Amino acid sequence: MKRLAFLPLLALAACAQPAPKQAEAPSAQPSLAREAARIVPQRRIATLDYLIVDKSERMMIGYAGGQPVRVWRGLQFGDAPQGHKRFEGDERTPEGRYVIEGRNPGSAYHLSLKISYPNAADRAIAAQYGRSPGGDIFLHGQPNGLPAGRVPGDWTDGCIALSNAEIEELWHIVPDGTVIEIRP
Repeated sequence: MKRLAFLPLLALAACAQPAPKQAEAPSAQPSLAREAARIVPQRRIATLDYLIVDKSERMMIGYAGGQPVRVWRGLQFGDAPQGHKRFEGDERTPEGRYVIEGRNPGSAYHLSLKISYPNAADRAIAAQYGRSPGGDIFLHGQPNGLPAGRVPGDWTDGCIALSNAEIEELWHIVPDGTVIEIRP
């Protein structure tokens, strides 16, 4: 008899709604696509204090006061865009944390902002192999003398290329000393 009295309770429990799933904690490094979605369009930007480049997404996000405020898409990289730059001539764009350390108004590529590659770790890795890490890595525009538009595909020697209008905007809102983080 006791077994039969238990059956209606068992049947009732089987019909109950499953327990709600707990929300997942946000990741320590949010995807740049989600960050880009948070950007308020047409917000006037005085200066940026941080840049993140995502090579796989071909996207760069500019931050001011810890908030994403501007996104640039369709970035162009070195001829061998995957992997971290290790040696001079490897045609790769570096990955890691650097700073904007200068600007060149007379660049062969419209305007350019110098990235502090190589850092001490980059030099040490290259030295282990008896090689030069290379240098002269920039955010820059398209080649001077190019008709309007962009050179197709990845074509730099390891730099990050944008349109001429985009590098002009960066020139005005990215001060020297701004951190740039380049992710795979």
